[in-house]
Amino acid sequence: MRSESMRMRKHFATGAALAAAAAMALTACGGGGGGTTASGTGTELNVAAAYTSDDFGPLTTGALPMGTNWQVLEGLYRLDRTDYSVSPALAAGDPVKVSDTEYEIALRDGAKFSDGTDVTAEDVVAAFGKATAEGSIFAQFFTFIDSMEAKDTTTVTVHLKHPFASLKERLAILMVTPASADAAAMKSNPIGSGPYKYTEVGEQKVVAVPNEHYNGNAPATVDTINWLPLKDDTPRLSAAYDGTVDIVESVPASAKEDLTSKGWKVDAKPGYGNAFMMFNTQKAPFDKPEVRRAFLRAINRQSLIDTALDGQAVPATSFLPEANPFYKKPSTDLSYDKDAATKLLSDAGVSGLTINLTTTDHPWIVAMVPQIKADLEAIGVTVTHEASASNAMYSNITDVDNPTYDVVIAPGDPSVFGNDPGIIISWWNGDNVWSKKRDGWQVSDPDSFNQLQGIIDEAGQLEGDAAKAKWGEAQDLLAEKTVLFPLVFRNVLTGSNPEKVDGFEPIACTGLQLIGVSVK
Repeated sequence: MRSESMRMRKHFATGAALAAAAAMALTACGGGGGGTTASGTGTELNVAAAYTSDDFGPLTTGALPMGTNWQVLEGLYRLDRTDYSVSPALAAGDPVKVSDTEYEIALRDGAKFSDGTDVTAEDVVAAFGKATAEGSIFAQFFTFIDSMEAKDTTTVTVHLKHPFASLKERLAILMVTPASADAAAMKSNPIGSGPYKYTEVGEQKVVAVPNEHYNGNAPATVDTINWLPLKDDTPRLSAAYDGTVDIVESVPASAKEDLTSKGWKVDAKPGYGNAFMMFNTQKAPFDKPEVRRAFLRAINRQSLIDTALDGQAVPATSFLPEANPFYKKPSTDLSYDKDAATKLLSDAGVSGLTINLTTTDHPWIVAMVPQIKADLEAIGVTVTHEASASNAMYSNITDVDNPTYDVVIAPGDPSVFGNDPGIIISWWNGDNVWSKKRDGWQVSDPDSFNQLQGIIDEAGQLEGDAAKAKWGEAQDLLAEKTVLFPLVFRNVLTGSNPEKVDGFEPIACTGLQLIGVSVK
């Protein structure tokens, strides 16, 4: 008990020191610089982000830059992540239908980038070309588009391969930057047409001020936004407790009540973010679906939620969470059943199995490992564990030629791109690095992989009940094959100080949506 107390004191002392350093960094920011401000009164919005990154380009998938870029970059349409509705951003209005497979989109009159140059249709076309280039993970979101061209300076023509029901939702993903901009420069200081522009971008601090050239319908409402990337829970909480920040991303579930008692509002939004289990299907015995299903059925997910996640999650019963309108409980049962899991291993001819469980080092992921390890050992599997940072895990373990890992548990949340089931499912199961290298599905079982791609293509052309039935087929196949499958869907906890901020609404994915937020 004494050693635990000393450990905790040291832990919080470290967090306090980091938070103090953060406060100094924010003080050094000043009130922003350059351009016309929102109010001219030096209003600052200070937020604690839960992730870090060094790539802020328009094609980044990092949680921090995606969340900050929402305020700086624009697509043709804006995705409101509070309810997943879409509205015009760079577009002047809805796409104008020429035919079932051709649409025209006019740009907002007078739209300019923050460097003062005009936004043109060629900029949009160039952004599309970069997003769909070979190797881009964004390409999977636009497979239904045959081509995009500039009809004139301010009109884009989109040609589809087939009718597609969610054109605006997908175009909201496409962030537009100047066509002439250097790709490397955009990663360190992207230029956009949104209500804010960057003045400082880095792993330790990100600063944005109003874009004086913005003429859209969502103008800047503060003079400076300071993002403070604090990956570890303790310094992030310390920054809230000492008043350094006004909004905190990813509040630990264990701190919800305490932070609320200090006058903060903590919202828990059921989300798409999950801890998934991924198998190396190119390595025996994980080339057998029965073995993969055995692992899923061996884990008591509700107990995992109650003990490791403080109740702030729900068991995953399908690839989509139950909140998604296209959810279907799959025909293959993956619920907790130790006896069924044991039988699946036996039927697959597997016994005396020893595996290395590889995870990311996110605190909430690591917190689940002891029970997962115990549950797997209860069905006769010996487990060792190795944790590493996400970038290192993917670069050195899963994204190599002929990976040798056994099983991975990591967090993921593609709902930053929307709640369209095609986005959620294709993120992990499209023709991309996940299926080519990470889990190797399209290498180990190309027939079932191609079957899924066909289902996804068909579902995207349908609406209503027909679409729901087709997406149900996809969820059935994903549960049957269990190449990569969520264990739990986690609630997203976000803290805000109601005495400091106005107009803030939490979202159910990583990142913070700050357009329209003001300081009291």
